Amino acid sequence: MNCGWGADCEVHDARRLLDKRYAPDGYNIGVNIGAAAGQSVMHLHVHVIPRYKGDMDDPKGGVRGVIPGKRGY
Repeated sequence: MNCGWGADCEVHDARRLLDKRYAPDGYNIGVNIGAAAGQSVMHLHVHVIPRYKGDMDDPKGGVRGVIPGKRGY
């Protein structure tokens, strides 16, 4: 991918760095848009979450509840 600037390029760059340093098996990528969706800081930020085989008993459903202790912030 040949990127200049933009959220898609930033995600690509983050993935490349994480691949090199940590070699995850996959990723969850998410954004929260609006207070009803859990957004607490009203600007765009993208969550790039590296995932590993076996990091959860059942990863089906993706990012929902992946960090139970962080659900209520």
